[in-house]
Amino acid sequence: MDRLTAMETFVSVVESGSFSAAARLLNVGQPAVSKSIALLEERLSVRLLLRSTRGLMPTEAGQAFYERAKRAIEEADEAELAARGAGSNLTGRLRVCAAVTFARLHIVPTIGRFLEAYPDLNVDLVLDDRNVDLLEEGIDIALRMGQLEDSAMTARKIGEVPRLVVGTPAYFKRAGVPASPAELTSHQAIVYNQRGGGGTWTFRRESSEVAVVVSGRVAITAAEGIRAAVLADLGLAVVSEWMFSPELKSGEVCSVLNDWRLPPIELWAVFPAGRMVSAKTRAFLSFLEDILGPGTDAAS
Repeated sequence: MDRLTAMETFVSVVESGSFSAAARLLNVGQPAVSKSIALLEERLSVRLLLRSTRGLMPTEAGQAFYERAKRAIEEADEAELAARGAGSNLTGRLRVCAAVTFARLHIVPTIGRFLEAYPDLNVDLVLDDRNVDLLEEGIDIALRMGQLEDSAMTARKIGEVPRLVVGTPAYFKRAGVPASPAELTSHQAIVYNQRGGGGTWTFRRESSEVAVVVSGRVAITAAEGIRAAVLADLGLAVVSEWMFSPELKSGEVCSVLNDWRLPPIELWAVFPAGRMVSAKTRAFLSFLEDILGPGTDAAS
């Protein structure tokens, strides 16, 4: 087995977590995968994998080899694409990580267009509201909202949209429509207990800035829960326009205090540090900017 094929086999084992899963991905027998890893470890004179309750995990040396092997495979793929001069021949697997609600509303319903454009490319959507470790999870591109905490990450700002105070007509009929930020203190607020959320909402209008501490009987740690609580008429919430785009259009949810502004929410594409951005990743990024449309303030 040549060196690049051995690297591809090892990367598949790390990303899939087992010899059998890697064998299915590579369309070979499990013994062939086991033998390839054994020969690789023998040639390098180091143990690359350990068994754990979670399956096969890379050792420290294995993790370092995985990161460089992944990069080498991507660069080899890029070299082939450059030689062919045809980006339409993208192949392999693209792993995308995104927040659950954003992906459900904006990526999953439209991903068929991307798959149709690149019929030889497969996509793994890893949906998680947490900031997962990109290298550990084998992620090619992650979509993250809000301010980036790690300035060392390779990232590109895709766009931003307003934050809004939203609720259902039924809730506002019951509780009244707030005419100013100060009136929010008498409302049931659905608080998002995650990074970028919290119970202090800061509004701006012209040169004025008002910070309001809200309260409510429901605090939630996932965006899907915020959506469900708002739609169940439990209160009002501060959300991104992306989170309720279908309901805002239909009138099932409406925004209030529209003469005040909340800090907008940014959407970033984040890439594993030190890794060249592949052609398939760039193609997905272009697709994403296209589906978000002119409503976003796209930037490089």
